[in-house]
Amino acid sequence: MYTLKSIGILWYREVLRYVRDRARILSSLGPPFFMLVVFGGGLTPAMGGLAPEALGGSVNYTQFVFPGTIAMSVLFTAMFTGTSIVWDREFGFLKEVLVSPVSRTAVALSKILGGSTVAMLQGMLMLTFAPLIGVPLSVGLALQLGLLMFITAFALTSLGVVIAVRMRSLEGFQMIMNFLNVPLLFLSGAFFPLRDLPIWLTVLVRVNPFTYAVDALRQVVLQSLGLSEQTHQALVAAGLGIELFGRALSIWDDTLLIVLFGFLMTVLGAWMFSQRD
Repeated sequence: MYTLKSIGILWYREVLRYVRDRARILSSLGPPFFMLVVFGGGLTPAMGGLAPEALGGSVNYTQFVFPGTIAMSVLFTAMFTGTSIVWDREFGFLKEVLVSPVSRTAVALSKILGGSTVAMLQGMLMLTFAPLIGVPLSVGLALQLGLLMFITAFALTSLGVVIAVRMRSLEGFQMIMNFLNVPLLFLSGAFFPLRDLPIWLTVLVRVNPFTYAVDALRQVVLQSLGLSEQTHQALVAAGLGIELFGRALSIWDDTLLIVLFGFLMTVLGAWMFSQRD
């Protein structure tokens, strides 16, 4: 009971810091909004309809990019959660927590849960733009996307914690995050259809765990636009889905892969946190 209470308190601290920092909330919305409105709107005439009418509907480029911008918001917020670990270490707060009766595994889990919640909330804010681009927003759609965002955020936050545990400076951590976030984002299919790719790029896309998060979010949005799940193989051929070992991945397949990656990163992060000096 004491451990659960400690996790809850440390989780609440992470969420409270986010809610009180309005500048952080607004600035985090900037890049995804820019990509959605400027990048998406500017390329829509060139890209045209991405899904043939035979698939049960058509998708313009802005609607295609929308799930990618949601995923982008979750990615950046989740990965940079590790900043709080480095920050707390520099200002002595982490040392005070580690010498308390709370286990180090509980501290690591509280950081991961707090970062996951914050990243999910940041992603949910992007849903306010859905009606502006022709995506019908409903309670069911918000719940589905919210759950996928949390699962994605949990996996990515765990990865951020794994990296942050061994970092000694805030500047070094931020440089590594910038180095990782860009390839994770642009090798995920967040902004471009995954079709006619060279073999080497196809391999990089498939080994990128963030690819499956983007694919799951996109499938949920596409289904809300009337593109049926029965035409999934055709969607893959059109670059609006992903195939692995000859199998067109469903939302459940994508989610399972994200959960497995998140589990591995969580175990690794908790172990590394317990081993640090």
